[in-house]
Amino acid sequence: MTSFNKIAVLGGGAWGTALAQTAARAGRSVTLWEHDPANAQHLSDKRESVYLPGVTLEPSIVVTRDLADAARADALLLVVPAQVMRPVVTSLAPLIAARTPLVACAKGIEHGTHRFMTEIIAECAPAAIPAILSGPSFAADVARGLPTAVTIAAADAAVAQALAQAMNSGSFRPYHSTDVRGVELGGATKNVMAIAAGIVEGRKLGASALAAMTTRGFVELVRFGKAYGARIETMHGLSGLGDLTMCCSTPQSRNFSFGMALGRGESIDTAAHGKLAEGYYTAPVLLEMAQAKHVDMPISTAVAAILAGKLDVDKAIEGLLTRPLKAEE
Repeated sequence: MTSFNKIAVLGGGAWGTALAQTAARAGRSVTLWEHDPANAQHLSDKRESVYLPGVTLEPSIVVTRDLADAARADALLLVVPAQVMRPVVTSLAPLIAARTPLVACAKGIEHGTHRFMTEIIAECAPAAIPAILSGPSFAADVARGLPTAVTIAAADAAVAQALAQAMNSGSFRPYHSTDVRGVELGGATKNVMAIAAGIVEGRKLGASALAAMTTRGFVELVRFGKAYGARIETMHGLSGLGDLTMCCSTPQSRNFSFGMALGRGESIDTAAHGKLAEGYYTAPVLLEMAQAKHVDMPISTAVAAILAGKLDVDKAIEGLLTRPLKAEE
């Protein structure tokens, strides 16, 4: 089986730093690429992340701003925002060797094109092997070595298994899958549901309402997944139900926290605290894609309408509560 001993992580934010820590603990040779000069300098000099106070970088991690350095790795983890994945992969494509796995670690769908992250990789770096890492994981937990399980998917089962082995640090347990679409779809969809859950919490509608919203949100996730070719078992796994459950239950989730602020009546700008949650960008795209396949997604529709300023929170809640009664599915 292929082994990936040299791992590069592109993106020196909280999640990128956490994954670099994990790869180093797993015994890999790790290069951490960061495009921002100030952050790269801080990571290199201070050996800690401004986003993860108290977490010291593993000594073996090499910080660089040279993309060519990162491109020489056996496999690369792309930990950049979904909406900038395309330019990053385009820059990377001429620098990597053929059949190098590029593992998307962003949870989102590209605006305009409706492309998933692995589709962008396939388009912009056709010689690479597209893969996806997703699941219930907070950067702070992973960086500190707390027990975490995720899923890594690639079309080639041997590649997926080898990537999971390369990232297995003991406390960080990757399962492997060949259902690439299912794994990345769950991660993108749950962000919108987490905003809805946060709104319920911010409005103080109670634990019963939160449980109902999360459960019905999962129904929407499964509907959407089936329409776009995901396996049902993947939807019920770590990258589907697992990620949804985590992000719909705690303010540690940026999307949940954003929704809480909206539920309290804050404006979108105020709720974002200077950085919008990924679900804000995914919601309108998710709605367009659902409509294209005639998938009924009332919670996603309500969230998209709230974020677009077309519906206030109370009207959205009223609309969901007054939907026609029907058998549970």
